[in-house]
Amino acid sequence: MRFATGRQALDGASLSVAAGELVVLLGPNGCGKSTLLRCIAGILRPTSGEVLVAGRAISSLGGRQLAEARTALGMVFQSAHLVRRRSVLANVAAGTLGRHRTLRTACGLLPRGEAPFALRCLDAVGLRDLAEQRAGTLSGGQAQRASVARALAQRPRALLADEPVASLDPEAGEDLMRLLRRVSRDEGLGVLCVLHQPDLARRHADRLLGMRDGRIVFDAPPAAVAEARVAALYDRGPAVAAPA
Repeated sequence: MRFATGRQALDGASLSVAAGELVVLLGPNGCGKSTLLRCIAGILRPTSGEVLVAGRAISSLGGRQLAEARTALGMVFQSAHLVRRRSVLANVAAGTLGRHRTLRTACGLLPRGEAPFALRCLDAVGLRDLAEQRAGTLSGGQAQRASVARALAQRPRALLADEPVASLDPEAGEDLMRLLRRVSRDEGLGVLCVLHQPDLARRHADRLLGMRDGRIVFDAPPAAVAEARVAALYDRGPAVAAPA
């Protein structure tokens, strides 16, 4: 991936995430992690290579085709981005909008008939009892759980999580990572998660990816990645790709 300025943000970065697998991407700020996620999500179009989601190439799509393809990818961000004045249930039901293109939804109304499914998504993240509560009253950890439920409401094939624990305290961060691991297995979803906490990643990931200067420099199960290799990602010296 090369930007119009000439700066190369990604250099042959290649990865795969299987159904039911939680993969954590580690690396320093500016190494290309966010660019990689944006390319996978279809927000950026890579200048070379391609992105496959459930076997479908989405890199060359545009317009409605791209919008439809992107529904296969649920997104969880650093901030939950909930509408604070609306109920938790209404926020989660908003995740179903990609399946409904009607005058009703164009006017900002939620699809009829999706409330039961939205409730099941809330149940999956342990928030069913808070369905009618205003989203603005949730704690940080609860709000992030609601954002996971909203992503599940899309019926995605995979989840992309961009530093989902950045605004959480350590206990809430552990809870959220346990949740992501559980939903990946229970729902058969591939989950790609960007973290800046190597110890947290080791406790919850099936695989660790290390990124430096736009390249994937290691890809292995946590037990096969030495702590020195992870520390080297954040060293200011030149990146060295070596066996795990």
